[in-house]
Amino acid sequence: MRVVRSQWSVVRKSVFALCTMLIALCSSVQAQQPGKLAKVGWLSVAAAKTRIEFFRRALGEIGYVEGKNIAITVRSGNGRLEQLPVLADELVRLNVDVLVVPSTPGTLAAKNATRTIPIVFIGSGDPVSQGLVDSLPRPGGNITGFSTIGAVLAGKRLELLKETVPNLSRVAVLWNPHDPTTVEQWKESQLPARELGLQLHSLELSRTDKYEHAFKEAIRSGSTAVAVTHSALFASNQQIIADLATKNRLPMIYAREDYVAGGGLMSYGPDEAEPFRRAAVIVDKILKGTKPADIPVEQPTKFAFIINLKTAKQIGLTIPPNVLARADRVIR
Repeated sequence: MRVVRSQWSVVRKSVFALCTMLIALCSSVQAQQPGKLAKVGWLSVAAAKTRIEFFRRALGEIGYVEGKNIAITVRSGNGRLEQLPVLADELVRLNVDVLVVPSTPGTLAAKNATRTIPIVFIGSGDPVSQGLVDSLPRPGGNITGFSTIGAVLAGKRLELLKETVPNLSRVAVLWNPHDPTTVEQWKESQLPARELGLQLHSLELSRTDKYEHAFKEAIRSGSTAVAVTHSALFASNQQIIADLATKNRLPMIYAREDYVAGGGLMSYGPDEAEPFRRAAVIVDKILKGTKPADIPVEQPTKFAFIINLKTAKQIGLTIPPNVLARADRVIR
């Protein structure tokens, strides 16, 4: 009886050792297998390197490394909005895990291209009124993201223009009637303009070959300053707009600070990098299994007022000291 028990003990030890070896072997094999690459599609109106770099850097901060655990496929319309539906369809056919779209026209194109692949927008105006989500707390479908609340800030930009430009009474507003975001901003500008005693001149532009004509119209209307709405079309033609503003000696205020870095006069809007950091976190949640419908749409918490004194000098404008004191950053 003792011999049997002894033999059984030896067998148990052998089985245990064999199992241990098998587990170690499996673990080794698994460790050697490359991890699955998460596939992210980036759909933009124009190739804005700074913006996608913000996004890449934000992903890196939370542990994603391109080529190791994530792959980003970029598609750009090169400033042509009509290309967005084709490019959206192409990214859908590539079966990406999530689509990231830094514009409202691009988000609408992505929405029409897929009802299943998660979509994360950056920079939309009011995603509820645009039909992108059911509500900000509970988006409901396959879309969520970060709204820059551009329309809400339209009045603030007019206020800053009035404080900056002496005797300002008439402002031209550059907006694109085919972009829902800029339509909202144009509408939201009306009430604050009346409260500030400003007359607005509608400067509609939806084609890249009409900028020169738009500035001539602004001058003819008697406008002595221009407010540029947040639009993918305008963002892809920043240098043209800045150069024409300088040529016509027109003070302009923008919704994004990268315009000012490129020669624009002033901007007031959300912090430049924040939307991309927050969007990267949303993408991470989706890749880990959270449904877009359950991820609330986020809004900015940081805002920046930027002034370019070099541009002010070029157009012969002296920035009042009280306005300079309010700036978060001054380019000299």
